[in-house]
Amino acid sequence: MQPNLNFVSFAVSVIGPVIVMIAFGYGLHRYGTLDDAFVEKASRLVFNFALPALLFSTISTSSVGQLANFTVIGAGMAGTLLVFVAMLLTTSLLIKNKQDRGVVIQGSFRSNMGIIGLAYCANAYGSEGLAYGSVYLGGLTILYNLLSVAVLNVYQDKQSSYTKIAKDIVTNPIILSIVAGLLASILAVKLPQIATNSIQYFAQLTLPLALLCTGAALRFSTMRQNGLASLFSITVKCVVYPIVIVAVAVLAGVEGMALMIVFLMAISPTAAASYVMARKIGGNHELAAQIIAISTVVSVPFTLAGFAIIRAFV
Repeated sequence: MQPNLNFVSFAVSVIGPVIVMIAFGYGLHRYGTLDDAFVEKASRLVFNFALPALLFSTISTSSVGQLANFTVIGAGMAGTLLVFVAMLLTTSLLIKNKQDRGVVIQGSFRSNMGIIGLAYCANAYGSEGLAYGSVYLGGLTILYNLLSVAVLNVYQDKQSSYTKIAKDIVTNPIILSIVAGLLASILAVKLPQIATNSIQYFAQLTLPLALLCTGAALRFSTMRQNGLASLFSITVKCVVYPIVIVAVAVLAGVEGMALMIVFLMAISPTAAASYVMARKIGGNHELAAQIIAISTVVSVPFTLAGFAIIRAFV
């Protein structure tokens, strides 16, 4: 843990490496080193194996009593629901195209916690921050999936089986790895050295490979399209959503490292999963991709500003 993290060190040691890796991935794609086929396969590798390995390894070797802070998770869920309801009420007034509304709402709250959020936490507070952020990620991931599926289906006039939704959540590799890690921690399970080392190898792949893929997947060619819809979604995601989450957390008595982690997870740009979800259900996936790309860039100065404000006033 780094209790005396100041603005300069935060910008250089926390934000800096994340931006460098994303920019490097973007450059490698532009020059043809990383093609779309590689990015797709590598992203699956991260989601199905590397990230679950990282989460399991981090949580299983940590104290559950310190990690499972239900006040923090509850604050994150309550803040997310507040923003979600507010977006339901306002999006219908501002966005004329009904099929865009679900994409706009999803983009306004679905944070890239699993990649950029965890990278921020790890850079800022080391293994303790990574473990704390991992448990928070587990609770919010379930809510994100439920809300995203619901709102996209409503505005696409489609019906998805709730059984299938439940199955997707229960079989989600991220959620399974978090549950397994919590059980291993509670039961003090000691894995054989060969298993521990193998899991660590996969875990070490996660953040660098995922950040490279994030950069390689960025597309700025459609920035001028869907102007109002993307601007509205990105403004809520980068400004309103973090403010609401932090405000709810402060009112709930969250402070110190826990509050900063809540902020870092909330300020993370829109998750790439929002594109996958929109395309799967039939929404405006080009708008979803645009929101992801622009929020990834725009979130950086707001992350720095938010950090300075929290350090100064909370």
